[in-house]
Amino acid sequence: MSEHLAPLVDALTRQVPDFPEPGVLFRDLTPLLADARGFEAVTEALAEMVEGADLIAGIDARGFLLGGAVAYRLGVGMLAVRKGGKLPPPVRSMNYSLEYGTASLEIPADGIPLAGRRVAIIDDVLATGGTVTATRDLLLMAQAEVMAAAVVLELTALSGRERLSPLPVCALQQV
Repeated sequence: MSEHLAPLVDALTRQVPDFPEPGVLFRDLTPLLADARGFEAVTEALAEMVEGADLIAGIDARGFLLGGAVAYRLGVGMLAVRKGGKLPPPVRSMNYSLEYGTASLEIPADGIPLAGRRVAIIDDVLATGGTVTATRDLLLMAQAEVMAAAVVLELTALSGRERLSPLPVCALQQV
């Protein structure tokens, strides 16, 4: 990450102790996204990381915000990867484990041709890698070429990057 971006991300990331459970330090990027300068800087940096994609897959919900901005910046389309039960059928669905339970993600099974498209996954935080792995697997089921995943913040102690290997993972900041 460029030297000017690290202090900005640090300054605009709110740390919330004991959320969502005791002992967890939650890193809230909402203030970063609400700051015009921070949002622009993060969008530009993420766009540089995934240049060459012809579709951005943004993960529900902050990945929608970041992914939409990156897609606009690159002049490509944006696929919203939704939480289970939010899309009309038919859908492709993937169940996965979170740090604190289980969940499911969905993408449309019709209406958006994905086969052969170069897709980059965008999300806010990479923790254990479960959400990004499920997204990658959904896209691969649809025969897309998943070129990379890019996030603002990577929690390295949770080893999400290793779970995604050999998919290239780009993070603006690692903690």
